Amino acid sequence: MTNPPPPGNWTDPTWSAQPSSPAPDPTLVAGQPVPPQPGPVDPYAPDPYAPAPYAPDPYAPVDPYAGAQPPATQPMPGYAPLGYAPAGYPPQYPGYGYPQPPKTNGLAIAAFVLALIGFTSCITAPIGAILGHVAQKQIRLSGEGGAGMAKAAIIVGWILTGFLVLVILFYASAIIYAIATSDNSSSY
Repeated sequence: MTNPPPPGNWTDPTWSAQPSSPAPDPTLVAGQPVPPQPGPVDPYAPDPYAPAPYAPDPYAPVDPYAGAQPPATQPMPGYAPLGYAPAGYPPQYPGYGYPQPPKTNGLAIAAFVLALIGFTSCITAPIGAILGHVAQKQIRLSGEGGAGMAKAAIIVGWILTGFLVLVILFYASAIIYAIATSDNSSSY
């Protein structure tokens, strides 16, 4: 049974000429009883469409460690458990077992800084070179770090001191030449 079309030339967009009652189920055979209609669903009833519980999946990955013994809670003889130092030994240094670098000698740092300041003020260059020598002796005796900085302070300090001496000699010779060639016979 179909719904009649709307009257007149006006077309109803909701009218689709569909039957007002649902079509009969084609899977039902005439003469058989109608299956019961679904009623309220029991939330605790098992799902009839769920797969069988604990059904083995033939395509599931295989665990190679299945059935293996659990790890031992006691360490092997002669070995300490992970995260603990063996008894009688000092704790390890931080940083994955690498020893910490030695402390840098403070005098080597000061000598290097004074030698570098010697580029702008020539007075500190020889002081930096001398302090570099003293820092090298302290580093040899104490085993501290900073030997490279002390050596750099010595090299830079003495090079700048050499340039300072050359500049002083140049100015002194220029003054001596100017005095020697000056005309003292000026009369007033």
